[in-house]
Amino acid sequence: MLSGLASYLGSWLPSFPSLAWGSSLLDSLLQGLVGTCAISVLCSLMRIYLYIQCLNDPERQKEKAALGHQRPLLDQLHLLVMTGTLMVVGSRVAALVVLEFSLRAVSSLLSHDKGAPSTQLHLLCQYSLGCGISCSLSFLQEGAPHRTWNLLLSALLAALLARYVGRLARHVSTMYELHCKEHYCGLCLFLLANWHGIPRLLCNALKVTFLVADLAAVALINRDFLTTSEAVRFWTPLTICYTLLVIYMQEEQRQNPTEQMAFQTVFVRMGGLLILLMTVGRWMDIANILVSLVGEVWCLAQARAMLDICRKQDYAQRFSHSASSSRRPPKLYEDHLKKSSSVAVTS
Repeated sequence: MLSGLASYLGSWLPSFPSLAWGSSLLDSLLQGLVGTCAISVLCSLMRIYLYIQCLNDPERQKEKAALGHQRPLLDQLHLLVMTGTLMVVGSRVAALVVLEFSLRAVSSLLSHDKGAPSTQLHLLCQYSLGCGISCSLSFLQEGAPHRTWNLLLSALLAALLARYVGRLARHVSTMYELHCKEHYCGLCLFLLANWHGIPRLLCNALKVTFLVADLAAVALINRDFLTTSEAVRFWTPLTICYTLLVIYMQEEQRQNPTEQMAFQTVFVRMGGLLILLMTVGRWMDIANILVSLVGEVWCLAQARAMLDICRKQDYAQRFSHSASSSRRPPKLYEDHLKKSSSVAVTS
């Protein structure tokens, strides 16, 4: 009934390329809302983790104040902008964004010292996470008899979860310090004992989400090709060029971890994908790339304070690791010390 009513109302509206009115428009809206709620949950949990971390360090009170600043109107605007962006972006470009971030995440983990995860990567995946949720829902609900009702239920559950986690973040920024001192709130005491595990929880959840999203993205892209040769002509230049581009930008970001470099990386990546799609894509894909550029820049601008804190932490960890490794004696020297000590003991 709901999809039938939307289709009837959509018959009186003008047509728009790649965005059909009616039930398809409603489904796209619900998918975008679920993706936006996922981004909201990610940002709220990261805000809680970074706020408690800054609260435990007396030298980071300025950063704690920046994280605790309330912006209700801007948060509502962020919800509307991201929902509209994820609704407009087509499944083809959303799938490419998901695959690009997966490649970027693997490259970042391999290039990082000892493969340690970076908290900054959790914030850089905001827009890709929304696209991944949208792709997964589009693929899993394709052909379902009650698709609109299923997406509506998913959107309601996601909205409730996002609202709860958002209220938790606001509670932590205002009452956490007082409640922990007076041992008053059970929720704050729970966070006091388990806040260290938030990055690991997010990392495991993102792994599962992007694994499903990658499979859905590949299936959504390949369904547009009639033959294997067409798929090879699309995937070969895209994979080679974008792999080289991601590796290059990852090294630039690692050597020059500044805020301007983070935004420059977005423009270079989207520009490279735009050039490739101009040769092997469609004209509507180019418009969706521009929309994706706006969405990802908006996400980075919203999380600017948290990105700055994570960037400083990653740089400090990398510097401390390089300093400790430089003080470490060479392996041959260690073997020589072991042999000399064993000789001394036997004598």
